[in-house]
Amino acid sequence: MALSERIEPEFIDPALPIENAVAEERVDAAREATGYKIKNGALALRKTVFGWISRHEGSLSAVSMIGGFAIDNVAYRRIDLPNTQALFIGYLTVSGLCIILLHMLATRARAGKPMPKWHSALPMATQFTLGALWSGFLIFYSRGAVLTESWPFMLVLVAIFIGNEVFKKYHSQLVFTSILYAFALFSYFIVTVPIFTHTVGPFTFLISGLLAFSVFLIFLRVVRWAGQEQWRSARLQVMGGAFLVYATLTAFYFTGTLPPLPLALADKGVFHFVKRVGDVYQAEGEPQGWLTRFGKPPVLHIAPGQPVYVYSAVFAPIKLSTTIIHRWQHYNRLRSKWQTISTVSFTINGGRDGGYRNYTIQHKVWDGDWRVDVKNADGRIIGRIPFHIETVPQPVTSIPVTLK
Repeated sequence: MALSERIEPEFIDPALPIENAVAEERVDAAREATGYKIKNGALALRKTVFGWISRHEGSLSAVSMIGGFAIDNVAYRRIDLPNTQALFIGYLTVSGLCIILLHMLATRARAGKPMPKWHSALPMATQFTLGALWSGFLIFYSRGAVLTESWPFMLVLVAIFIGNEVFKKYHSQLVFTSILYAFALFSYFIVTVPIFTHTVGPFTFLISGLLAFSVFLIFLRVVRWAGQEQWRSARLQVMGGAFLVYATLTAFYFTGTLPPLPLALADKGVFHFVKRVGDVYQAEGEPQGWLTRFGKPPVLHIAPGQPVYVYSAVFAPIKLSTTIIHRWQHYNRLRSKWQTISTVSFTINGGRDGGYRNYTIQHKVWDGDWRVDVKNADGRIIGRIPFHIETVPQPVTSIPVTLK
């Protein structure tokens, strides 16, 4: 074979694959480092978030409760609507489950088992749902109810916010939240049972209390099952507090302090004249200052012989029929007390969104402060309509008002 025909072997630079391998290793290392950093960052973020929640648990619980108030001020419209009942039942269920889970996790922790990171969310969920329940009760109690008659719920709300900061230890939390849960159950059944019985009165109220107490006993049995040892140390306080709640609300009811829910004053007004025209009520009144929107009694100028009309719309659930009373009173400045001038009663039928409308007339009035108490048949006040009368020699010009 000729020298020129000799085949030379192909030369391969060994540095090339080595450099490629190093580059690939660097890429893999960078990827691993990035994934490690992301994983560590996620863990650090998770730890930071849960740690921050744990450190600010009390403040976050209060914020959650305020959030419950804000949401339900928009959500609640009528007590007998399915969505309202669904909200109440949902909040009661979630708050009860959260209380039981907290009790169960605390029992596991005492046995040496680790507490899950998400346990710090349970107090917030409990306070949010309890706050939402209280906002709903406050909304329905305050609609048309006299503020001085509804003060028990205002007092309870203050106690809740104070208790949120005072009862921070587990044992105190179990007692405090269980008593609040008993209050929520009783309050719920008070406003709900009349929807199904189509009645209001002492017997309906007692049935409400019996049903609420039965559900609360089932709740306590589940709490005992979740942690018997811890339950034994708290049961006397829980049962004593629940009994005090039932006794207090019952006393409020029979002394007339508790408004006769689910009845509520949906609309009211004092006029020179009122009559029904088709599906609406036409009235004639006087322009009032902006302060009347914030509770200042309106002023009516009445000429000799002119009557005064007081209009009210009382909401009642569907198929509920009951008696409503208008009690006309004048304030006697010499004796410094309110004197009843007349009482007029009429029957209402529930179901109308804006309330059952009616009016009563007082033909003889004179100068001074007046009020009409809107009451149910038991004498408990649903709402109060205050106004001031000034006598004038000639009728004043009135403006037409449509009452829907």
